[in-house]
Amino acid sequence: MYNILVCDDEKEIVDAVEIYLVQEGFRVFKAYDGEQALELLKSQKIHLLILDLMMPKMDGIHAIMKIREESSIPIIILSAKTQDTDKVLGLNLGADDYVAKPFNPLELIARVKSQIRRYTNFGSAVDTAISEQIYQTGGLVINDDRKEVTVDGEPVKLTRIEYNILLFLVKNKGKVFSIDQIYEEIWKEEAFGADNTVTVHIRHIREKIEIDPKNPKYLKVIWGIGYRVENI
Repeated sequence: MYNILVCDDEKEIVDAVEIYLVQEGFRVFKAYDGEQALELLKSQKIHLLILDLMMPKMDGIHAIMKIREESSIPIIILSAKTQDTDKVLGLNLGADDYVAKPFNPLELIARVKSQIRRYTNFGSAVDTAISEQIYQTGGLVINDDRKEVTVDGEPVKLTRIEYNILLFLVKNKGKVFSIDQIYEEIWKEEAFGADNTVTVHIRHIREKIEIDPKNPKYLKVIWGIGYRVENI
């Protein structure tokens, strides 16, 4: 059984989400502001967080920033703030997905299951190390068993989605992939309006692995086509 933490200052929404999740076999913990969410994350084994942005005491933005200092658990933002700038901000801070209110319960459950599946496959919830799988291009090295990335020997801290994107591109270094191809490979669903989501994560990866993100050595944009990791 996976443990889901639902955090929203509207009790009715928390209770409604709990009903849908329990019906699917999940165990639900509830919080009503960012501070309560952080306390529960310290005291309970949480596998996924559903989080509102606008809350008292500590809002969702600051909560995500605190969580990402120590944890890579999947975070789904559930918010009435539906402008692209809000979505981009949430993804920039390390959220894995964004669902707008009012939400479709079936869509929310599908996204929860998708994130849980990727989280488990990523290796954060299970031990998978048997033999070291190492991928390299130039000074960029990925140890996939240890889920470690280094550039010129220096460790690079990536979110789970950023790691999966970079690993996919490095495994296929020299090949160009469109935004839709990247989205469908990583998110395992049809790419619909995926431009902002993929672009934000690509920009974050560049900021972390490149000395000069505006003149990248490893992760190149092929204008009008997509992205490629150079075979160095």
